[in-house]
Amino acid sequence: MRFLGLTALFDVLRRRWSYELADELGIERSILPKCYESTEVTGAISLEAARLTGLAAGTPVLGGGGDQASSAVGNGIVRRGIVSCTLGTSGVVFAHMDSVAYDPAGRVHTFCHAVPGKWHVMGVTQGAGLSLQWFRNQLAPGTSYDALTEEAAKSPAGAQGLFWLPYLIGERTPHLDPLARAAFVGLTASHTRAHCVRAVLEGVAFSLKDTFTLFAELGIPVARIRLGGGGARSPLWQQIQADIYGQPVELLAAEEGGAYGAALLAAVGVKAWPTVEAACAATIQVAGEVAPRSAKEMASAYESFRRLYPALKQVSEPRKVLIATNALACFETKFRFQASDEPSGWSGPMLVFVMRSGIASAFQAFASLSAIA
Repeated sequence: MRFLGLTALFDVLRRRWSYELADELGIERSILPKCYESTEVTGAISLEAARLTGLAAGTPVLGGGGDQASSAVGNGIVRRGIVSCTLGTSGVVFAHMDSVAYDPAGRVHTFCHAVPGKWHVMGVTQGAGLSLQWFRNQLAPGTSYDALTEEAAKSPAGAQGLFWLPYLIGERTPHLDPLARAAFVGLTASHTRAHCVRAVLEGVAFSLKDTFTLFAELGIPVARIRLGGGGARSPLWQQIQADIYGQPVELLAAEEGGAYGAALLAAVGVKAWPTVEAACAATIQVAGEVAPRSAKEMASAYESFRRLYPALKQVSEPRKVLIATNALACFETKFRFQASDEPSGWSGPMLVFVMRSGIASAFQAFASLSAIA
């Protein structure tokens, strides 16, 4: 159900299509497919599918979940107070909710959870692992990510006053600004590449902390934080996150995330466990914990970080009309990342469309996908 919430035609609270809205828009109710919870059996492998895939005919097929919701199940984010922070190309902070809560400003996103009858809220930093990838590709080509993080470990916490704003492709949480721009701020002649790499790692974590700040405003508890994604494998990035979030972060024994969560949902669907919560309690194991070392210093640095976007926005605001005009001249842009060049192991095309606003243009973009991909 998570992806249905992206259609703007789905009633997230009632976990069904908004038939009232469909009626207002003249959309036939008959074309709206049946909605399933993630653990519901929706069908079975047919003989033809079995022949093509090697799977046994009759194998149950379940509703499943979206990437983030399944990953959250794989991380055990199935009750209040346990929150995940996943670092891939983008970064996601994800919290379970027993009842629906919305941010009126839309800075975080509320959807149906993969746990039946529950919901989740999440914030997104778009340029998380992407920031480190961009730095390596442009400023340190041929250098491994491990070598860069080992170099960054030589820089003190706070990178001697150097900040990185990770807005390489605009930003979602908390700014909702597609024209936000990335920047190094505070660069001096005394800074080295080690300081720059550390500033990138810290800047991403500062941006993710913005979601934790919003959670506090919304009354969403954060008792435990679990790390996931490719960025969670770096000991330095683990420590930086613990320092910036100001509390210990947990590392899990299973690193498969979304695939592990999907397997647990399937197991619940075929009655191996009675509930998703029971499945997670039986299988999710915390392998380690990283405690903060420089929380006080990083709390002060975070307050400085929060002042940077508003300040730079005043500089970039007059340029936005020019930026938008130039963007419209480029109907499509393709970014292709190879698996060997991606810190989180993701690969595939990213299609970015910059178009004039309006429903008609949105449908034109959708219709052009097959021609461009």
